Amino acid sequence: MKTEQYKKKLEIEKAKLEVEMGSVGRKNPRVLGDWEPVPSETGTEADLADQADVIMSREGNTAILADLEARYDTVLAALSRINKKTYGKCKVCSDAIEEARLGADPAATTCIKHL
Repeated sequence: MKTEQYKKKLEIEKAKLEVEMGSVGRKNPRVLGDWEPVPSETGTEADLADQADVIMSREGNTAILADLEARYDTVLAALSRINKKTYGKCKVCSDAIEEARLGADPAATTCIKHL
């Protein structure tokens, strides 16, 4: 298995996800490893319409950040499996995950028959 190749792909994806998460959120100083959304514009908007825009922006960032965080956690879990030498084994049947599947998604946790 090309574990080092997959590890590099996962590390690149991890770095990209961190940049993307930083564009819509920030690390939560109160919860280690957690991110919190930020509105695209902040300030003290006096106009109710402007306040609504800020709220909508924050809600949009919340949804985007949730998706990015879910993928980020999946990538971190895959990197952890590489370090534990359990990478590339299906979590359902323990068979090897197909190279083509790992090539398409290096963070895959199941073989093709257990998608």
